[in-house]
Amino acid sequence: MATNTNYLAEYDAAPEDQKYPLVQKWMKTEPLPFFKQLRNERPILVTPECTLISHFTDIRDVLQMPKIFTVDLYKPKMGVTETEVGYLMAHDDDALHYREKSIMQGFLNRDDLPRVRKLIQDEGKKLLDDANGKIEIVGQYCRMVPAILVQEYFGLDGVDKADLIEWSFWSQYNTFHNQPFDLNPPELNKKIEENHAKSSEKLKKYLEKLIVKKLVLVNLEKPKNFIVSAWHTIKGIFGKKEKVELKDDMLTRMLRTHFAPEVEFPLDRLGANAGGLLIGSIETTSQAVAQTIEYFLQRPELLAKLKQLAQDSDLGKFDGYVWEALRFVPISPYMFRQTSQDYTVALGTDRETTIKKGTNVLTLTQSAMFDEYSYENAEEFIGERNWYHHFNFGFASHECLGKYVGMVMIPEMVRQVVLRTNIHDLGPINYKNGPFPEEYNLAWN
Repeated sequence: MATNTNYLAEYDAAPEDQKYPLVQKWMKTEPLPFFKQLRNERPILVTPECTLISHFTDIRDVLQMPKIFTVDLYKPKMGVTETEVGYLMAHDDDALHYREKSIMQGFLNRDDLPRVRKLIQDEGKKLLDDANGKIEIVGQYCRMVPAILVQEYFGLDGVDKADLIEWSFWSQYNTFHNQPFDLNPPELNKKIEENHAKSSEKLKKYLEKLIVKKLVLVNLEKPKNFIVSAWHTIKGIFGKKEKVELKDDMLTRMLRTHFAPEVEFPLDRLGANAGGLLIGSIETTSQAVAQTIEYFLQRPELLAKLKQLAQDSDLGKFDGYVWEALRFVPISPYMFRQTSQDYTVALGTDRETTIKKGTNVLTLTQSAMFDEYSYENAEEFIGERNWYHHFNFGFASHECLGKYVGMVMIPEMVRQVVLRTNIHDLGPINYKNGPFPEEYNLAWN
């Protein structure tokens, strides 16, 4: 991580319109030395485009004040309009966010995690076995395994996995990589927004049809309804050849559960949250898994240790190595917010800074994970660290809804790959000028 670059001197000397592009480049290409200099010399960096916060304590402080440091930038991306409430992630500490996240956390029962890990283990192993020693891991594995989870565990079935992958991709791209501080050219901005709009419409129509189908089956489970001609009802909706049995999945659990009207969780809100399970699962998991695999394949000594841990009956230490790797290669080096009012960060310290209302703020969460406040010898890889100071699943009220699913899915996907004999890559990850891994070729004996 050593570097001779004086980032701040170069930043200060740059023309005004080149300052933030420099920052953006450093965050993408050499984040750790850049963030270290920020923490040491200018912990709160005010740029023409946004304000960057680099200290662990300041970031944790900011992220715990959602009414001041808001997710308002999410709103136009997540369907929030004057007449539509959109998805819960676009709400800050209000009744809808608190209510719906609580409900969904109940459905995502943590007692399911052994079942989830077994599903990932079996499906991941099968995909790799069928690849016969060579695979383009992003499209054929990193995106495919979570798509299988979305179908089998979340219950968004009856649709091609490629559609699920596409819908997740454009939603993630538009929400998290098509913001003002991303500096996308107008033509790319337009392409992203158009593809997201098309994908959202397709997802909405698909969910409406799926919910009706499963709702009929749920209602037919009730004894009083079996006295009607159930077979003719099912036949008329599904057709002769379609399998119509219900499984225990998230969507079915949601439809089987009755809420009083006062809870305010009708079918349209159920549908919005079912779509959210998809959007947050595939592309994020794919990126985390691909980048973690590359991290270990580039470090033979760590890979050897990881292979050894992958054989243990207790996978806690193995998982810890994966989370430690994701400090170094997170899916994003920051989380962004927008201020709803003036606020002074780090009040009473030598880095005290007042951030004005309407400012876009980048909380440099990767920097926080390397702050000596959070971990001793933070620049070293130590697989036995605890993960309580990590930000890989967000933090505070906007922490990832599916955090605990991800905490078994991501390590198990990595594990199935590193268990392969003589696993190696045939080149680095190709991002194809975008924010996500798009191609990464692996081979093994």
